[in-house]
Amino acid sequence: RREQGLDHSRWKAFHVLQRHSIRAVSVLGAMLMVLYLAWLTVAWTLYVVNFGTAIPESVMDFTFQVLTTNSGWALILVGGSIGFFFAVVVFSFSVVSFPMVLDRDVSIRLAIQTSIRAVLANPVTMGAWGFIVAFVLFIASLPFFVGLSVAMPILGHATWHLYRKVVAT
Repeated sequence: RREQGLDHSRWKAFHVLQRHSIRAVSVLGAMLMVLYLAWLTVAWTLYVVNFGTAIPESVMDFTFQVLTTNSGWALILVGGSIGFFFAVVVFSFSVVSFPMVLDRDVSIRLAIQTSIRAVLANPVTMGAWGFIVAFVLFIASLPFFVGLSVAMPILGHATWHLYRKVVAT
């Protein structure tokens, strides 16, 4: 709104709920939730395959099992690889699609396709951006998640500018 010279008061932030994009943002969010639940299911299955259904007695017991057994190292390597795959898929689907549906009246399919094409066309830059986002979120989460109140708006603003640079207006 500021870039377009429109009123950008605090109350205008709630107008997003009345925009054309609320359905698209909700559907994209639901898609990401489904991917998250799939990732949790795969992670739990991998844990059960390696350790069975027994729950460790303590965090230290779990840490010992993971770091000192072959099953633990298999969990780390395979689980990390699968988790990285899910992260790449989620990032590729969403890095451009969320700002795009907020900016334009486009279909969800077009927004996701554009996002994937942007990642494929700029893999090094997008990979670096993905690692920056992950690092900032990790650091911001350390002080009992309080840092997220600062990090999230900054990352949102930076993502908007990334979108504006990658997707020609």
